[in-house]
Amino acid sequence: MFEESIARYLERYGHPNINLKAVLFDMDGVLFNSMPYHADAWHKVMERHGLHLSREEAYLHEGRTGASTINIIYQRQYGKDATPEMVESIYAEKSAEFSKNPEPERMPGAWEVLQKVKAAGLTPILVTGSGQHSLLNRLVHNFPGMFERERMVTAFDVKYGKPHPEPYLMGLEKAGVKANEAIVVENAPIGVQAGVAAGIFTVAVNTGPLDGQVLLDARANLLFPSMQALCDDWEELYKSLASGSNVAT
Repeated sequence: MFEESIARYLERYGHPNINLKAVLFDMDGVLFNSMPYHADAWHKVMERHGLHLSREEAYLHEGRTGASTINIIYQRQYGKDATPEMVESIYAEKSAEFSKNPEPERMPGAWEVLQKVKAAGLTPILVTGSGQHSLLNRLVHNFPGMFERERMVTAFDVKYGKPHPEPYLMGLEKAGVKANEAIVVENAPIGVQAGVAAGIFTVAVNTGPLDGQVLLDARANLLFPSMQALCDDWEELYKSLASGSNVAT
């Protein structure tokens, strides 16, 4: 197990000096159990175009913009970027393939975590590399009253996607807070890298098939084995970050 307890982190690294006002949430794999559908859609559509991206590798690219994912694979095979027309076509196919699946369910524990965040007077902010309209539209239905559109950061809002810090820096801006006034909740290695690069305390939740060590190697500050585990330990986490005092293991 690679999970680090809150107390162990604080003992090892000290209190991160957080005045918590906002929580920045990734979407796929954090709020929705949608990554298996994304991985399958990416694999099928890439193969149609003679591009090779396994379902397993798709998890490593989770959080990138669609254009970035396509160009990484295209560069690997052909040594150049895909044309803008090709990128648009492939991503449209991928979106259509994704939409053939049943509606993704909320990630267990996600709704409850958000309720606790709101009850604590904190602002939840969505920061996703996705441009998947179907999922973005479902946020209102699945998480009523939690996210305001003007406080969402999506693939349509940024020039540089994760692992660049721009998405999370923009999330801070939309929340009206500084880096030490927020935490990030992420499940993808490049998302963790983006949160850390933005100078934000980053909590990883290992909701996919990756080894938890991959998330720690991406420099996650804390690792939980699921969103449900984060939900169960939310009060302890919030208390620890608010007070800076060590807690019992």
